[in-house]
Amino acid sequence: MKSKQRLSDIKAMTEDQLSDEVLKLKKEQFNLRFQRATGQLENTSRVRVVRRDIARAKTIAAQKRVKEQG
Repeated sequence: MKSKQRLSDIKAMTEDQLSDEVLKLKKEQFNLRFQRATGQLENTSRVRVVRRDIARAKTIAAQKRVKEQG
């Protein structure tokens, strides 16, 4: 259920907001990787969730670009 809410939030964003969201998620992904490398990562499932959120945001942004062109 949470992912559907997240998807509707992402679909409502503008392209600029999506690029900001991707940047924020990439920073979080970097921090999670760093924590994993140093053995400090407690919630290992967050890595997968962040990776999928990045892909989801990029996909929606690409769809919006195609829609504008066509």
